[in-house]
Amino acid sequence: MILKKYSFGIGDRFGHQGKAQLAAIIKAKQQGVNVTPVWNKSYREHTIIGTKHADTRKEADEAVKACRWNEAYFVDADHIGLGNVDKFIKSSDFFTLDVADFIGKPANEVDVNTFIQKHKQYIGSLSIDGVDEPLEITEEIISEIANKTLLAAQQARKIYSHITAAKGADNFITEVSMDETDQPQTPVEMLFILAAIADEGVPAQTIAPKFTGRFNKGVDYVGDVARFAKEFEEDLAVVAFAVKEFGLPENLKLSIHSGSDKFSIYEPMKKAMKKFDAGLHIKTAGTTWLEELIGLAVAGGDGLSIAKEIYAEALKRMDELCGPYATVIDINPAKLPKAQEINKWDGQQFASALQHDQTCPEFNPNLRQLLHVGYKIAAEMGSRFTDALDKYEQAIAANVTENIYERHIKPLFLK
Repeated sequence: MILKKYSFGIGDRFGHQGKAQLAAIIKAKQQGVNVTPVWNKSYREHTIIGTKHADTRKEADEAVKACRWNEAYFVDADHIGLGNVDKFIKSSDFFTLDVADFIGKPANEVDVNTFIQKHKQYIGSLSIDGVDEPLEITEEIISEIANKTLLAAQQARKIYSHITAAKGADNFITEVSMDETDQPQTPVEMLFILAAIADEGVPAQTIAPKFTGRFNKGVDYVGDVARFAKEFEEDLAVVAFAVKEFGLPENLKLSIHSGSDKFSIYEPMKKAMKKFDAGLHIKTAGTTWLEELIGLAVAGGDGLSIAKEIYAEALKRMDELCGPYATVIDINPAKLPKAQEINKWDGQQFASALQHDQTCPEFNPNLRQLLHVGYKIAAEMGSRFTDALDKYEQAIAANVTENIYERHIKPLFLK
C-alpha cells in the first residue's frame, strides 16, 4: 500500500460525519487536488466514547460507498503501541506507531556502539540541500542521539513486526510518531532518527516530529511562526536526504499532529511543500466534533439545549476532562463564561463563541478548547446526543464540509 502525496487524517469522535468529511475531499478533487482521506481514531477516544475499533472502518466504508469515492482511503489506528494494537489489527490499514514513551530511555550499550560504527561516515561537516548551515556531527553527538532515540526506533520495529505477522508487510501504511516529546528535534537528530528507523527495517511512509511552539487542540498555532517555518523546511530537507541515503520509502513525508486550525502556519507550510515538492499528512483531531456542536446550537430547540448542557457539565468537570490533554491545551478559567451566562445565549451567540473565526469578537478560544476535550460528556448522553446528530444532520454536515474544505484543505493544498 502506498500513501499518496497529500493525505488528510480525519478525526470523527462519534462516527456520524464520514460522508460530510469525504465531501470536502471530493471538492478538492474537483479543483484538481488529490487528497487521500484517512479516518483516524485513537484507543483513548474509543474507550471514552464506548465505540469499537471496527466502527471507524464501518463509517469509512459506508461513506466511500455512499459518495461513490473510487480513490484510495485508509483507517488509522492512531497512537497505538504493543499493548493495544491487536484491537485494531483487523479493521485498520494505517498504523501510527507511538513510541514517544521510549524517547530518552537509554538503549543497550552494544546497540549504541553498533549504530555509531555504522554511521561514522557522517562525522564531520555534512551539507544537506535546503538546510542553511552544514550539520556539524561528532561521534559524541551520534552517541547522544542514539542513547536518546534508538530504543524508540527498536520499539517501532517491534510494533511493526507484530502487525506484519498478522496482516502481511504490504497491507498497511506505517507512521512513526515522535511528536509527544518535550523538545523539537534538531536536523541532526532527525537525520539519525530516520537512520535508526531505516536500520530497524521500518518502512515508514510518514513521520511525526516535534516542532517548536504549541499545537493546542482546536485553536491556532502558538509560537514563533518564522522559527516553525525554518524547522519545517529543515525537516523536509532532511527527509528528502534520508530517503536517498538510507533507502526509506520514496513517498516518506511529514505528519503534523493536532494540525487542525493551525491557520497561521498553513501558508509557510504550503510554501515549503512547493519549494521541496514535498507531500504532507495532517491530522485534524476533534474539529468535526466541534462542528457538530455548532450545528446543534444553530439548530436551536433541543439541539441548543444539548450544547448548553454539555458546556455546563464540562465546566463543572474541567479538571477531569483536561487532565489527559494537559500538554495540548491552554485554558484560562477566568475567561470561560459562566453556565448561567451561556443559558441566556441564543444559538448564534453560542456558535460565534465556539466557531474558529478569529475576526469575530465573540470567538472564545478558551471555551473552544474546553469543549474540544468535553466530548466525554456527549458520549455519556448516549442516544440522546447521537439522535440529535441524526435529527440535524443536514445543518451539521454543511458545517463539517465547509470547515475541512475552506479552512484546511484550501489554504494548505490549493493554489
